[in-house]
Amino acid sequence: MDDPIILVTAYAVNPYKGSEDGMGWNMILQIARFQKVIAITRENNQAAIERYIYENNIREAKNIQFEYFDTPYYMRFWKKGGRGALLYFYLWQYSVANWVKKKNWTYDIVHNLNFHNDWTPSFLWKLEKPFVWGPIGHHPEIPKQFLKQYGFKTRIREGIRWFAKQMFWNFDPFLKKTKNKARHIFAMNSTVAKVLSLPEDKVSILPSVASEKIEYTEKLVKDNFNVLSVGRFVPLKGFDVTIRAFAAFYHRLSADEKRNTKLTLVGKGDSEEYLHALITEHELEGAVHLISWIERDRLKMIYQTADLFFFPSHEGAGMVVSEAMSYGLPVLCFDNCGPGEFVDKTSGLVIPYQDYDTVIDYFKDDLLRLFKDRNMLDRLSSGARRRHQNRFTWDAKGEMFRTVYESILMKKRNPINNESDKENYVYSSTK
Repeated sequence: MDDPIILVTAYAVNPYKGSEDGMGWNMILQIARFQKVIAITRENNQAAIERYIYENNIREAKNIQFEYFDTPYYMRFWKKGGRGALLYFYLWQYSVANWVKKKNWTYDIVHNLNFHNDWTPSFLWKLEKPFVWGPIGHHPEIPKQFLKQYGFKTRIREGIRWFAKQMFWNFDPFLKKTKNKARHIFAMNSTVAKVLSLPEDKVSILPSVASEKIEYTEKLVKDNFNVLSVGRFVPLKGFDVTIRAFAAFYHRLSADEKRNTKLTLVGKGDSEEYLHALITEHELEGAVHLISWIERDRLKMIYQTADLFFFPSHEGAGMVVSEAMSYGLPVLCFDNCGPGEFVDKTSGLVIPYQDYDTVIDYFKDDLLRLFKDRNMLDRLSSGARRRHQNRFTWDAKGEMFRTVYESILMKKRNPINNESDKENYVYSSTK
């Protein structure tokens, strides 16, 4: 039998970028490790994809047929960067399915790969082939005690955003059709099945985040305690908690201990001015280094010199968590559906949501524990590397995609006995 052909739509694909674009690129390569792929993305990604393939020896490229699609100009002239992105994504999803219908391509399965949100529909089910969706997910609502730190306008904006998600989940007929037509759904975390009311045998948890395995090098300086956090400076990421908890910890140290202790924040965003003010308010000017986005090689060096990744984010994912663990950094975060589901007891410490001041105190106590108990820090560092290797490599995702595709095709060939192979691909937890 010929290798199956998977038709993939991936709105964002760029091998030179991280986040959504990097995920799209790496996941397409993973699918192409085991199957032929027709990969459809936006026209503005074509130059970067072709250049990267030309400059690099991409073994999987021989299995990939890249196709590029955008809607007519009158349907996108108003889109400027992030402005209007969600509406355009919706229109692109609708239009690409109709565009594919006109092509004379042969394929066995259709897979809507990204954007990774669970509150806008796909229309690939219109192609009348077995349809796979995801990984999909959403950022949960930011708890009110943390959101109020950013002022009234931010609370209103976040409230509107959360209301919009609920409207899609509850009232969009195309979203309902998408989840009902999907043969299998990859969920980024445990909340997806709840908000979409999905049956257990239709879902497997597959975080969209991953990173390459890093060749571990022993730290040369053992006496330093370098805490790192990376991400956009926006309320969702919880950098206010990072600074306040670090301040409570730092001011408990002796003068000698302070000299070997620092916090590095890497990112940019609308909250940067506010974070600078917090650093000044808590007298941390000499202890906290705030760095704007930097070249990839320099960021790698920062990861390699850090001891701990402190990430009290409220999001439903967290690419940087996987990246940090690949460098052997234990993760300190909230016990939530995002980073909290990525970390286990061997690779980091998680804190339950409480009132704001209690959370600051809990995080401060854990920072002190890890500072004083270097054996514990070393154990968690080893556990973080193992956790990354077992759960958060790109290769692991490619193998999971293949397992699901094979199960779907087996069911298609043998529709009478479908119950026996559920356990072959239902992966219900990241823990």
